[in-house]
Amino acid sequence: MELAELGECLASVSCIVTQSAAGLTIGMLLFLVASGLTLIFGVLGLVNFAHGSLYMIGAYLALTVHGATQSFALAVVAGTLGTALFGLFFERFLLSRIYGRDVLMQLLVCYAVILILDDLVKIIWGADFRSMGVPEEFRRPPFIIGGGIVPYFYAILFAITAAIAALLAWGMGRTRFGRIVRAAAINPGMVGALGINTTVIYAAVFAIGAGLAGAAGALSAPIRSVVAGAGVSILIESFIVTVIGGMGSIGGALAAALILGFTRSFGSIGFPLFVEGAMFAMMALVLLLRPSGLGGKRPS
Repeated sequence: MELAELGECLASVSCIVTQSAAGLTIGMLLFLVASGLTLIFGVLGLVNFAHGSLYMIGAYLALTVHGATQSFALAVVAGTLGTALFGLFFERFLLSRIYGRDVLMQLLVCYAVILILDDLVKIIWGADFRSMGVPEEFRRPPFIIGGGIVPYFYAILFAITAAIAALLAWGMGRTRFGRIVRAAAINPGMVGALGINTTVIYAAVFAIGAGLAGAAGALSAPIRSVVAGAGVSILIESFIVTVIGGMGSIGGALAAALILGFTRSFGSIGFPLFVEGAMFAMMALVLLLRPSGLGGKRPS
Protein backbone atom coordinates (compact mmCIF):
# COMPACT_ATOMS: atom_id res chain seq x y z
CA MET A 1 0.00 0.00 0.00
CA GLU A 2 1.21 3.48 -0.89
CA LEU A 3 -1.53 5.46 0.84
CA ALA A 4 0.88 8.29 1.75
CA GLU A 5 1.54 8.87 -1.96
CA LEU A 6 -2.20 8.79 -2.65
CA GLY A 7 -2.75 11.39 0.09
CA GLU A 8 -0.09 13.61 -1.45
CA CYS A 9 -1.74 13.25 -4.84
CA LEU A 10 -5.18 14.18 -3.48
CA ALA A 11 -3.62 17.27 -1.91
CA SER A 12 -2.19 18.37 -5.26
CA VAL A 13 -4.42 19.94 -7.91
CA SER A 14 -2.01 18.99 -10.68
CA CYS A 15 -2.01 15.32 -9.64
CA ILE A 16 -5.80 15.26 -9.34
CA VAL A 17 -6.19 16.72 -12.83
CA THR A 18 -3.70 14.31 -14.38
CA GLN A 19 -5.15 11.20 -12.75
CA SER A 20 -8.75 12.32 -13.33
CA ALA A 21 -8.06 12.71 -17.05
CA ALA A 22 -6.74 9.16 -17.18
CA GLY A 23 -9.66 7.89 -15.07
CA LEU A 24 -12.26 9.57 -17.27
CA THR A 25 -10.71 8.14 -20.42
CA ILE A 26 -10.48 4.62 -19.01
CA GLY A 27 -14.00 4.85 -17.63
CA MET A 28 -15.61 6.07 -20.85
CA LEU A 29 -13.91 3.40 -22.98
CA LEU A 30 -15.02 0.77 -20.48
CA PHE A 31 -18.53 2.21 -20.62
CA LEU A 32 -18.73 1.67 -24.38
CA VAL A 33 -17.94 -2.02 -23.95
CA ALA A 34 -20.15 -2.51 -20.88
CA SER A 35 -23.10 -0.58 -22.32
CA GLY A 36 -23.20 -2.95 -25.28
CA LEU A 37 -23.07 -5.93 -22.94
CA THR A 38 -25.83 -4.63 -20.68
CA LEU A 39 -27.97 -3.55 -23.65
CA ILE A 40 -27.83 -7.05 -25.12
CA PHE A 41 -28.67 -8.63 -21.78
CA GLY A 42 -31.48 -6.19 -21.04
CA VAL A 43 -33.28 -6.85 -24.33
CA LEU A 44 -32.28 -10.35 -25.39
CA GLY A 45 -31.81 -11.83 -21.92
CA LEU A 46 -28.53 -13.24 -23.19
CA VAL A 47 -25.27 -13.11 -21.25
CA ASN A 48 -22.81 -12.64 -24.11
CA PHE A 49 -19.61 -14.16 -22.75
CA ALA A 50 -17.93 -13.50 -26.13
CA HIS A 51 -18.44 -9.74 -25.86
CA GLY A 52 -14.77 -9.11 -25.13
CA SER A 53 -13.84 -10.76 -28.41
CA LEU A 54 -15.94 -8.16 -30.23
CA TYR A 55 -13.76 -5.48 -28.60
CA MET A 56 -10.69 -7.34 -29.86
CA ILE A 57 -12.07 -7.55 -33.42
CA GLY A 58 -12.76 -3.82 -33.45
CA ALA A 59 -9.17 -3.12 -32.39
CA TYR A 60 -7.65 -5.36 -35.07
CA LEU A 61 -9.90 -3.97 -37.81
CA ALA A 62 -8.89 -0.45 -36.80
CA LEU A 63 -5.21 -1.43 -36.86
CA THR A 64 -5.57 -2.86 -40.37
CA VAL A 65 -7.48 0.09 -41.83
CA HIS A 66 -5.20 2.64 -40.18
CA GLY A 67 -2.15 0.84 -41.55
CA ALA A 68 -3.63 1.00 -45.05
CA THR A 69 -5.03 4.54 -44.99
CA GLN A 70 -3.27 6.36 -42.11
CA SER A 71 -6.72 7.74 -41.24
CA PHE A 72 -7.81 7.32 -37.63
CA ALA A 73 -11.37 8.36 -38.47
CA LEU A 74 -11.68 5.63 -41.10
CA ALA A 75 -10.09 3.15 -38.69
CA VAL A 76 -12.70 3.89 -36.01
CA VAL A 77 -15.57 3.69 -38.51
CA ALA A 78 -14.23 0.40 -39.87
CA GLY A 79 -13.77 -1.05 -36.38
CA THR A 80 -17.28 -0.03 -35.35
CA LEU A 81 -19.22 -1.02 -38.48
CA GLY A 82 -17.14 -4.12 -39.16
CA THR A 83 -17.74 -5.43 -35.65
CA ALA A 84 -21.43 -4.55 -35.85
CA LEU A 85 -21.75 -6.58 -39.08
CA PHE A 86 -19.88 -9.48 -37.51
CA GLY A 87 -22.16 -9.25 -34.47
CA LEU A 88 -25.20 -9.36 -36.73
CA PHE A 89 -23.90 -12.54 -38.39
CA PHE A 90 -22.98 -14.00 -34.99
CA GLU A 91 -26.45 -13.31 -33.57
CA ARG A 92 -28.48 -14.51 -36.56
CA PHE A 93 -26.66 -17.75 -37.30
CA LEU A 94 -25.61 -18.86 -33.83
CA LEU A 95 -26.85 -17.03 -30.75
CA SER A 96 -30.46 -16.82 -31.92
CA ARG A 97 -30.58 -20.60 -31.62
CA ILE A 98 -29.88 -20.55 -27.88
CA TYR A 99 -32.24 -17.79 -26.73
CA GLY A 100 -34.05 -18.91 -23.61
CA ARG A 101 -31.70 -21.84 -23.13
CA ASP A 102 -29.77 -22.62 -19.97
CA VAL A 103 -26.97 -20.19 -19.08
CA LEU A 104 -24.49 -23.07 -19.22
CA MET A 105 -25.40 -23.62 -22.88
CA GLN A 106 -24.85 -19.91 -23.57
CA LEU A 107 -21.50 -20.06 -21.80
CA LEU A 108 -20.31 -23.09 -23.79
CA VAL A 109 -21.30 -21.60 -27.14
CA CYS A 110 -19.73 -18.23 -26.39
CA TYR A 111 -16.55 -19.80 -25.02
CA ALA A 112 -16.21 -21.84 -28.20
CA VAL A 113 -16.52 -18.63 -30.22
CA ILE A 114 -13.84 -16.97 -28.05
CA LEU A 115 -11.38 -19.79 -28.76
CA ILE A 116 -12.18 -19.78 -32.48
CA LEU A 117 -11.75 -16.01 -32.80
CA ASP A 118 -8.50 -16.03 -30.82
CA ASP A 119 -7.05 -18.63 -33.19
CA LEU A 120 -8.31 -16.77 -36.27
CA VAL A 121 -6.65 -13.60 -34.99
CA LYS A 122 -3.35 -15.47 -34.60
CA ILE A 123 -3.66 -16.81 -38.15
CA ILE A 124 -4.54 -13.44 -39.72
CA TRP A 125 -2.58 -10.93 -37.62
CA GLY A 126 -0.08 -13.09 -35.76
CA ALA A 127 0.39 -13.80 -32.05
CA ASP A 128 2.64 -10.83 -31.24
CA PHE A 129 1.54 -7.71 -29.41
CA ARG A 130 0.62 -4.90 -31.81
CA SER A 131 -0.05 -1.22 -31.27
CA MET A 132 -1.25 1.56 -33.54
CA GLY A 133 0.50 4.35 -31.67
CA VAL A 134 -1.02 7.80 -31.31
CA PRO A 135 -2.04 8.98 -34.81
CA GLU A 136 0.09 11.76 -36.28
CA GLU A 137 -2.77 14.28 -36.30
CA PHE A 138 -3.16 13.94 -32.52
CA ARG A 139 0.50 14.32 -31.59
CA ARG A 140 0.10 17.77 -30.14
CA PRO A 141 1.19 19.41 -26.87
CA PRO A 142 -0.94 18.40 -23.88
CA PHE A 143 -3.39 20.67 -22.13
CA ILE A 144 -2.10 22.11 -18.85
CA ILE A 145 -4.91 22.56 -16.32
CA GLY A 146 -4.05 23.59 -12.76
CA GLY A 147 -0.54 22.37 -13.36
CA GLY A 148 -1.85 18.93 -14.34
CA ILE A 149 -1.14 17.33 -17.70
CA VAL A 150 -4.02 16.21 -19.93
CA PRO A 151 -2.69 14.50 -23.08
CA TYR A 152 -4.30 15.87 -26.24
CA PHE A 153 -5.35 12.43 -27.43
CA TYR A 154 -7.00 11.68 -24.08
CA ALA A 155 -9.12 14.79 -24.49
CA ILE A 156 -10.12 13.67 -27.99
CA LEU A 157 -11.00 10.18 -26.74
CA PHE A 158 -13.12 11.58 -23.94
CA ALA A 159 -14.98 13.88 -26.34
CA ILE A 160 -15.69 11.04 -28.80
CA THR A 161 -16.80 8.55 -26.14
CA ALA A 162 -18.96 11.17 -24.41
CA ALA A 163 -20.62 11.98 -27.74
CA ILE A 164 -21.33 8.29 -28.37
CA ALA A 165 -22.75 7.92 -24.85
CA ALA A 166 -25.00 10.96 -25.40
CA LEU A 167 -26.14 9.59 -28.76
CA LEU A 168 -26.91 6.21 -27.18
CA ALA A 169 -28.90 7.84 -24.37
CA TRP A 170 -30.84 9.96 -26.88
CA GLY A 171 -31.50 7.00 -29.16
CA MET A 172 -32.76 4.77 -26.37
CA GLY A 173 -34.78 7.48 -24.64
CA ARG A 174 -36.17 9.76 -27.32
CA THR A 175 -36.63 7.78 -30.54
CA ARG A 176 -39.33 5.37 -31.67
CA PHE A 177 -36.73 2.63 -32.04
CA GLY A 178 -35.60 3.20 -28.47
CA ARG A 179 -39.16 2.96 -27.17
CA ILE A 180 -39.66 -0.28 -29.09
CA VAL A 181 -36.42 -1.68 -27.69
CA ARG A 182 -37.46 -0.83 -24.13
CA ALA A 183 -40.88 -2.39 -24.71
CA ALA A 184 -39.29 -5.54 -26.18
CA ALA A 185 -37.12 -5.83 -23.09
CA ILE A 186 -40.19 -5.79 -20.85
CA ASN A 187 -42.82 -7.65 -22.89
CA PRO A 188 -41.62 -9.03 -26.24
CA GLY A 189 -44.86 -10.96 -26.71
CA MET A 190 -46.92 -7.79 -26.68
CA VAL A 191 -44.50 -6.06 -29.05
CA GLY A 192 -44.87 -8.96 -31.47
CA ALA A 193 -48.65 -8.87 -31.13
CA LEU A 194 -48.57 -5.22 -32.28
CA GLY A 195 -47.06 -6.32 -35.57
CA ILE A 196 -43.46 -5.42 -34.84
CA ASN A 197 -40.87 -7.94 -35.98
CA THR A 198 -39.00 -8.77 -32.78
CA THR A 199 -36.45 -10.81 -34.72
CA VAL A 200 -35.30 -7.63 -36.47
CA ILE A 201 -35.27 -5.75 -33.16
CA TYR A 202 -33.14 -8.41 -31.50
CA ALA A 203 -30.70 -8.46 -34.42
CA ALA A 204 -30.44 -4.66 -34.44
CA VAL A 205 -29.85 -4.49 -30.69
CA PHE A 206 -27.10 -7.09 -30.86
CA ALA A 207 -25.47 -5.28 -33.79
CA ILE A 208 -25.55 -2.00 -31.83
CA GLY A 209 -24.05 -3.70 -28.76
CA ALA A 210 -21.34 -5.29 -30.90
CA GLY A 211 -20.66 -1.97 -32.61
CA LEU A 212 -20.17 -0.26 -29.25
CA ALA A 213 -17.60 -2.91 -28.26
CA GLY A 214 -15.89 -2.54 -31.63
CA ALA A 215 -15.80 1.24 -31.25
CA ALA A 216 -14.14 0.89 -27.85
CA GLY A 217 -11.55 -1.46 -29.31
CA ALA A 218 -10.82 0.87 -32.22
CA LEU A 219 -10.57 3.97 -30.01
CA SER A 220 -8.27 2.27 -27.51
CA ALA A 221 -5.93 0.79 -30.15
CA PRO A 222 -3.56 3.80 -30.08
CA ILE A 223 -3.04 3.62 -26.30
CA ARG A 224 -3.33 -0.11 -25.60
CA SER A 225 -1.44 -3.05 -27.05
CA VAL A 226 -3.61 -5.53 -28.95
CA VAL A 227 -3.04 -9.26 -28.90
CA ALA A 228 -5.05 -12.43 -29.34
CA GLY A 229 -7.00 -12.99 -26.13
CA ALA A 230 -7.14 -9.26 -25.35
CA GLY A 231 -10.90 -9.50 -25.01
CA VAL A 232 -10.75 -11.57 -21.82
CA SER A 233 -9.54 -8.81 -19.50
CA ILE A 234 -11.96 -6.23 -20.89
CA LEU A 235 -14.79 -8.78 -20.60
CA ILE A 236 -14.08 -9.28 -16.89
CA GLU A 237 -14.09 -5.53 -16.28
CA SER A 238 -17.30 -5.19 -18.31
CA PHE A 239 -19.03 -7.79 -16.15
CA ILE A 240 -17.91 -5.93 -13.04
CA VAL A 241 -19.43 -2.77 -14.52
CA THR A 242 -22.73 -4.47 -15.34
CA VAL A 243 -22.97 -6.00 -11.86
CA ILE A 244 -22.21 -2.72 -10.10
CA GLY A 245 -24.33 -0.64 -12.47
CA GLY A 246 -27.20 -3.11 -12.69
CA MET A 247 -27.86 -5.58 -15.50
CA GLY A 248 -29.75 -3.78 -18.26
CA SER A 249 -29.16 -0.25 -16.93
CA ILE A 250 -27.26 2.05 -19.31
CA GLY A 251 -27.12 4.85 -16.73
CA GLY A 252 -25.87 2.45 -14.10
CA ALA A 253 -23.21 1.19 -16.51
CA LEU A 254 -21.96 4.76 -17.04
CA ALA A 255 -21.73 5.43 -13.31
CA ALA A 256 -20.01 2.11 -12.60
CA ALA A 257 -17.55 2.52 -15.49
CA LEU A 258 -16.49 5.94 -14.24
CA ILE A 259 -16.09 4.59 -10.70
CA LEU A 260 -13.83 1.80 -11.98
CA GLY A 261 -11.93 4.23 -14.19
CA PHE A 262 -11.10 6.45 -11.22
CA THR A 263 -10.31 3.38 -9.13
CA ARG A 264 -7.76 2.26 -11.70
CA SER A 265 -6.29 5.73 -12.10
CA PHE A 266 -5.91 6.71 -8.45
CA GLY A 267 -5.45 3.13 -7.28
CA SER A 268 -2.31 2.84 -9.39
CA ILE A 269 -0.81 5.41 -6.99
CA GLY A 270 -2.30 4.37 -3.64
CA PHE A 271 -2.56 0.59 -3.93
CA PRO A 272 -0.95 -0.55 -7.20
CA LEU A 273 -0.89 -4.21 -6.16
CA PHE A 274 -4.55 -4.25 -5.15
CA VAL A 275 -6.29 -2.39 -7.99
CA GLU A 276 -7.92 -5.55 -9.38
CA GLY A 277 -8.81 -6.68 -5.87
CA ALA A 278 -10.44 -3.31 -5.13
CA MET A 279 -12.63 -3.62 -8.20
CA PHE A 280 -13.83 -7.08 -7.21
CA ALA A 281 -14.31 -5.91 -3.62
CA MET A 282 -16.63 -3.14 -4.83
CA MET A 283 -18.57 -5.66 -6.87
CA ALA A 284 -18.92 -7.96 -3.86
CA LEU A 285 -20.07 -5.04 -1.72
CA VAL A 286 -22.75 -4.09 -4.24
CA LEU A 287 -23.94 -7.69 -4.44
CA LEU A 288 -24.28 -7.76 -0.65
CA LEU A 289 -25.94 -4.37 -0.16
CA ARG A 290 -27.81 -3.80 -3.43
CA PRO A 291 -27.92 -6.94 -5.60
CA SER A 292 -29.85 -5.13 -8.34
CA GLY A 293 -26.94 -2.70 -8.85
CA LEU A 294 -26.75 1.07 -8.73
CA GLY A 295 -29.17 1.58 -11.64
CA GLY A 296 -31.10 -1.68 -11.53
CA LYS A 297 -34.64 -1.98 -10.31
CA ARG A 298 -35.13 -3.64 -6.97
CA PRO A 299 -37.49 -6.61 -7.04
CA SER A 300 -40.91 -5.68 -5.70
